[in-house]
Amino acid sequence: MPVTRKVAISALFSMLVAPALAQDAGYSWKPDRPINIIVPWSAGGSTDQVTRVVAPILEAALGTEIVVVNQPGASGSIGTKAALDAPRDGYTWTANAIANNATYAITGLLQDTSIEDYHIYLHVANVPVVSVNASTEYQTFEQLLEALKSGSVTIGTAGVNSSGGMALAAVKEGAGDLPGARMIAYDGGNPAVIAAASGEVQATTQLAVEQAEMIRAGRLRPLAVLSDKPLVIGDAAPIPPITEFLPGFHVAKDFFGVFIPKGAPQEVYDTVDQVWRDHVMNSEELQSYAVANGAVFSPSYGDGALEAAMPVVISEACARKTRGEAVLDPSEIGIDCP
Repeated sequence: MPVTRKVAISALFSMLVAPALAQDAGYSWKPDRPINIIVPWSAGGSTDQVTRVVAPILEAALGTEIVVVNQPGASGSIGTKAALDAPRDGYTWTANAIANNATYAITGLLQDTSIEDYHIYLHVANVPVVSVNASTEYQTFEQLLEALKSGSVTIGTAGVNSSGGMALAAVKEGAGDLPGARMIAYDGGNPAVIAAASGEVQATTQLAVEQAEMIRAGRLRPLAVLSDKPLVIGDAAPIPPITEFLPGFHVAKDFFGVFIPKGAPQEVYDTVDQVWRDHVMNSEELQSYAVANGAVFSPSYGDGALEAAMPVVISEACARKTRGEAVLDPSEIGIDCP
């Protein structure tokens, strides 16, 4: 049978059985129209990738279409604001790295917001990788550091407040002054990675899941992962941890997920809690995605999710204060810096 016909039959089957599955599960909320998940970054980036893996799982369980809407701009704050401004009826969610949603107020991108504005559903943790265009002269992380200290290197990220931007800032703090690091900002992780792979910039510090394809294709040369353990992407050689070069480098898992603004009927959150527990936390599709792309499969929800994510929230909030980037003290939204 042709592949296209198989896909069409599979899609039709999903449409027919999904409502029955949702009803059989006895969920208290049965959505009667599509749910929008606003991804506040461009298509192909880390948030977009994993959201499109999770969306079909949610569709099958809830019995309704999940529409992923890309709305990039201003380090993800434009799409996030759109989700917060939408009616609080359970039909508009957002997706992101949790540290972004928790710290937009600190950077002044969104006022009067904090992670307390959402019910939290996490799925994977991601790690940034320092990579260079494969045609550059840099073969090791030490060589790149020397160039960043004495020369000039262009580094593509999704902006100051993105995971890649924060990773670059962390490398600067860990390695001391790096005057040669010239950050070039793009509308998302995918454009930043493509820029590095094409030679438009020389390097990138975006997440492993955004770089995985270009690393496998030999377009990017990974030099270090911002972790205390080596990272393996598929069958590729392990990427050495940054702590091998910068002992004492602080590492906190960068958790990603979907977030439902508070204010919707309670049955919305009760139902999504059940769906997350029953279908996402044991998802083979999500586990396969994580293994293939260098992510960590780590689903959680509610208080457990917030507890797991607080180290990265605190780390990024307090780093912005230390670097003088904060327009609001983290303590004003309940984040106490060490």
